[in-house]
Amino acid sequence: MKAAEARQAARDPAAILSLATTRAARLLGVSQATLADVLGVSAATMSRITSGQKMLAVGSKPFQLAALFVRLFRALDAIVGSDEAARAWLRGPNTGLGGIPIELIRDPAGLSRVVDYLDASRARL
Repeated sequence: MKAAEARQAARDPAAILSLATTRAARLLGVSQATLADVLGVSAATMSRITSGQKMLAVGSKPFQLAALFVRLFRALDAIVGSDEAARAWLRGPNTGLGGIPIELIRDPAGLSRVVDYLDASRARL
């Protein structure tokens, strides 16, 4: 990639969010299959996004869900402070949410609920 192309990609919201989403998933130990469920895309589409062959379409439902997923990552990182603790939190039962966060976020309403829960927890810090 030439320097001009790299600068353009750095300003592209689709490229930025696609990269941030896959990076957040990697740091949280969320598999491509689970991330595909979270974003509401096929496994093949998720594979292309992860490899950089495809970007999330700005304004699409998967783009909006990806933005929420990145928000979840940022809030969780601010609260627990380490990738290991974040991974453990995602996979542990949570009485406040009434379930296991990694399972809840597979549904758009559950993802929104988990993000709201983390935002509220973060506000208390």
